[in-house]
Amino acid sequence: MAIEGKANAALLNFLAEQLEIAEHAIVLERGQKSREKLIRIEGLSEDEIRRRLGIQQSTGPGRQIT
Repeated sequence: MAIEGKANAALLNFLAEQLEIAEHAIVLERGQKSREKLIRIEGLSEDEIRRRLGIQQSTGPGRQIT
């Protein structure tokens, strides 16, 4: 497995643990070989994701949760 693949797997595992959801509910849509990622999280609302991650409503450029 490439280094990028290991990092992506670690990211998905980390998010699954933080959000307390199954890893298969998190999909890496874009950015497999980039530092910038687009991730889809199924089964949680944006508000619930923010609450579980401790994110405030305002976001910086490129950090928007949609």
